[in-house]
Amino acid sequence: MARIAGINIPAGKHVVVALTSIYGIGRSRAARLCEVTGIPPDSKVKDLTEPEVERLRAEIARFPVEGDLRRQV
Repeated sequence: MARIAGINIPAGKHVVVALTSIYGIGRSRAARLCEVTGIPPDSKVKDLTEPEVERLRAEIARFPVEGDLRRQV
């Protein structure tokens, strides 16, 4: 199970769907994140390598998500 932005991402789901469990990431941003990081959107979270998860973490850190976004809203 990958942990990104303080959230445990569901391991059995496709990456593009699993990323939407993070507050502040919708389907379009999740698809864009997959495109930028070079991760196929239809791959499962459990099949991601550690470098791929790190690339996702680094890219997501550029946006306000979870606690930071909740404080702004």
